[in-house]
Amino acid sequence: MTRKQKKVLYRIIIAAVLIAVIVLLPVEGIAKLLLFLVPYLVIGYDILRKAALGIVHGEVFDENFLMTVATIGAMCLGEYTEGVAVMLFYQIGELFQSYAVGKSRRNISALMDIRPDYANIEVEGILEQVDPDEVEVGSMIVIKPGERVPLDGIVTEGSSTLNTSALTGESVPREIHAGEDIISGCINMTGLLHVQTTKGFEESTVAKILDLVENSSMKKAKTENFISRFARYYTPFVCYSALALALLPPVISLLMGNPADFPEWIKRALTFLVISCPCAVVISIPLSFFGGIGGASAKGILVKGSSYLELLSKAKYMVFDKTGTLTEGVFRVTKTVPEDISKEELLYYAASAECYSDHPIAKSLREACDREVQRDQVTDYTELGGMGICAKVEGHVVYAGNDKLMKEQHISYRPVTETGTVVYVSADGKYAGAVVISDVVKRNAKRAIAGLKAAGVNKTVMLTGDRKEVAKEVALQLGLDEVHSELLPADKVDCVERLLKEKNEKECLAFVGDGINDAPVLTRADIGIAMGAMGSDAAIEAADIVLMDDDPSKISLAMQISRKTLGIVYQNIIFALSVKFGCLILGALGIANMWMAIFADVGVMVIAVLNATRTLKVKESQDQGLYACEE
Repeated sequence: MTRKQKKVLYRIIIAAVLIAVIVLLPVEGIAKLLLFLVPYLVIGYDILRKAALGIVHGEVFDENFLMTVATIGAMCLGEYTEGVAVMLFYQIGELFQSYAVGKSRRNISALMDIRPDYANIEVEGILEQVDPDEVEVGSMIVIKPGERVPLDGIVTEGSSTLNTSALTGESVPREIHAGEDIISGCINMTGLLHVQTTKGFEESTVAKILDLVENSSMKKAKTENFISRFARYYTPFVCYSALALALLPPVISLLMGNPADFPEWIKRALTFLVISCPCAVVISIPLSFFGGIGGASAKGILVKGSSYLELLSKAKYMVFDKTGTLTEGVFRVTKTVPEDISKEELLYYAASAECYSDHPIAKSLREACDREVQRDQVTDYTELGGMGICAKVEGHVVYAGNDKLMKEQHISYRPVTETGTVVYVSADGKYAGAVVISDVVKRNAKRAIAGLKAAGVNKTVMLTGDRKEVAKEVALQLGLDEVHSELLPADKVDCVERLLKEKNEKECLAFVGDGINDAPVLTRADIGIAMGAMGSDAAIEAADIVLMDDDPSKISLAMQISRKTLGIVYQNIIFALSVKFGCLILGALGIANMWMAIFADVGVMVIAVLNATRTLKVKESQDQGLYACEE
């Protein structure tokens, strides 16, 4: 509890004790009024001050004005207990609201804490701490165990374990080694790292995350905008209605020759004012969206505004890029087919033949080989354009390449039909086997598609510039509904345009991508979702939602958070307005008293706020491995 909240709590306790004591005292008249003014001012002086300032600045019609008029009116009518009680319970409601907002903000603040305080620069053998803003691109920084990574870069020396939970929401540490990319915001847990920076602080991952979070409240959902407009017109309407209720019935009664009974109608008007206060709706709706964004951020899902959280609940078309989104985006050996030699020997021949190449295929062969490739054992290295490589490996003449190379060398080989890039290998003129290299499907990709279909997505589509055979194989493996291959960036936009025309107006289309060529499609879709950990800057800038750990299964979690948030928003609207309008009618008829008015205002607000805080609660089901929202 904050210092401000404690202060309000102490005032509530003092006022409650004073009311209890005064009620027991045998006093009447002016003495009783003066005694009740003490707890009234203790609990309500800030409300009275805000109401006065609102009148001075021309912003009259707000909840502070309603509470001030209603309570002062009640005191003037001699209902001292009710007048002070209205202010007391209103402050209790405000305390609940403050606590709920604080709880939501703590999730956001956990992200804000990722901003690094300093970076270590080595100057003449001594480490100096400097502001990350002052570090130039290409500089060498040192990150000690326990320190936060201040800037994006490449590890040049050392290995360690990184805590990425503040960025991704995942508690499992990640290993990092020399030659690998490292992003700012993580915590270095074990080893000493030397990192060459690749971006300035303003362009770093941590700076962009902070900017996204800080600006998320600027983009309001349609429901939020509706409630803001509703409150703008609703509050003046009920004030004038209360005034009419206080004056018209007694005046009409007088004209008809009956007693006016002004005190009774003024009492009804004051009750009407207390009941009409729109706090429950005005407070709980933004709080629900804020809680949804906070709950999502705690799971590594950054939503740039409540409008996108609302749109995501309506997503019925989910379109994916392939490479880096549904697949790892890196080549790996997925199958070996040795012929009369061992698997290890086949990989050694292939990796040795490719030892001087920087091509991703060559790197994947070297990574798959268990034996260390000795370059001094590789001679007569020759690249054969469009076919492969010839080299002598420990005295053996090795050819490694495509089927054209085998035919060119008149080597009888066994064709491999596996999807991917096939490297055929021969040694001393004899066929040695084949190695299949392909882009590996992400571990959670299949679960992601299944989760989206379970969430009510009507169509899942994959767009890729890759070959038709490869795309078809990935789509079949993941259970996608539709696939389009061999596309240029402009072709992807055309496909999305066609799908946008196909869906109805109430449905939304989301596109998920990670590459710079995905930025135009992310912008064109109703909702753009980018892979944040290794995604391009352009894709992250263009997207509306960013997944910080590149896990596509988080999309279904985001949809569940979105739908739960919208459900709670509608529950609060229906509940609050139903109780309000019901009690308003009872108040106008003289059936509802000031105590019922207190429940209609403060009670409804507390219930709505507590309901709104449920958007913060998100958990991952350990039994099924699927994401769920707590009820």
